Amino acid sequence: MDLPTTAPWVSPEGYAPTAQRPLRAKQRLLENRADIQPHRHAWAQLVFSIAGAVRVSTEASTYIVPPSRAVWIPPGLVHAVTAIEQADLRTVYLGPALLDGPAWRAGRVLEVSPLLRELVLALPTQAEPAPAETPADAARRGHVEQLVIAELKQARALALGVALPADARLRRLCEAMLAEPGRHAGLDAWAREAGYSPRTLSRLFREQLGTSFAQWRSQVLLAHALTLAARGRPMSHIASELGYASASAFTAMVTRSVGMPPSRFFAEA
Repeated sequence: MDLPTTAPWVSPEGYAPTAQRPLRAKQRLLENRADIQPHRHAWAQLVFSIAGAVRVSTEASTYIVPPSRAVWIPPGLVHAVTAIEQADLRTVYLGPALLDGPAWRAGRVLEVSPLLRELVLALPTQAEPAPAETPADAARRGHVEQLVIAELKQARALALGVALPADARLRRLCEAMLAEPGRHAGLDAWAREAGYSPRTLSRLFREQLGTSFAQWRSQVLLAHALTLAARGRPMSHIASELGYASASAFTAMVTRSVGMPPSRFFAEA
């Protein structure tokens, strides 16, 4: 999925943060493989799914996130969203003064605490406040919004992004690997599919992504494995879906990549 810097500004009518409503929430149900095309906003936003995993892509990175994770998108960053499975998507739009500083000026993955999840669910998701909103309702909403900001400030950042190349041909290959990471087992098969020699493909990964093909693919597999683990899938099922002949082979890859077995990695990540 190409993410051109010329993507138009998108201003969802009625959802733009204002001085009176600096934090807005929106709900959207996405079917499996549904896409929200590349776009950008003049405000920051938090994207996560109450149920179902999604992939959020920017020009430089892609993030595969289960419901316990969210992606922070700073103002002006071109991004797209793809539902890896049917997803109940929540988007929280935030005015520029709510969260500022160097840490909030780049995209990243944040941990969603149980409290943050429930607070977002408590936010109204219609474009405008209900006509019947009483002063007490408005005061309650304001308190919930303040708690959302407080929880975001405490949320742990997680290094779960996967780098994407600028070269269009290599990016198409990376997108194919992201969509079906278990389709091929190694460099040679992926190189044949893309029309590269294995040596050329290996060189391109080094030059454009600063990593080896094997290291990049391991990051993709780990991201997908986290999503499957979040659904409660057994280790044997995860290994099979990602193209491994056995759970022990998958365990060896995870341990080699992150220095700990899958059970511990999934619990900590």
